[in-house]
Amino acid sequence: MSNAWGIPEWLEREVRERDKFCVYCGVELLESVPRGCSRKNVATWEHIINDAGIITRENIALCCSSCNSSKGTKILSDWLNSQYCKNNGIDKETVAPIIQKQF
Repeated sequence: MSNAWGIPEWLEREVRERDKFCVYCGVELLESVPRGCSRKNVATWEHIINDAGIITRENIALCCSSCNSSKGTKILSDWLNSQYCKNNGIDKETVAPIIQKQF
């Protein structure tokens, strides 16, 4: 295991290959923070269903730290109705296919 979430290396590689952009807002993800820059576009691990025990390709994704911080432990459908999503043009039609499969 190469990460704090217990995601197997094979799944981590698969998800990193699939999710080059935030699965929620679509911003291009960064692996690390360039010196003097904001962390908002840094890739973070997301459990789509907020259960760290569900480690499957359908529940693990990468999103930007801004979306991850905003979503927190909210249920996906509740979060999509949040002011953050409204302000950022995020809804069930604009999210990545891996997220659309939740509906």
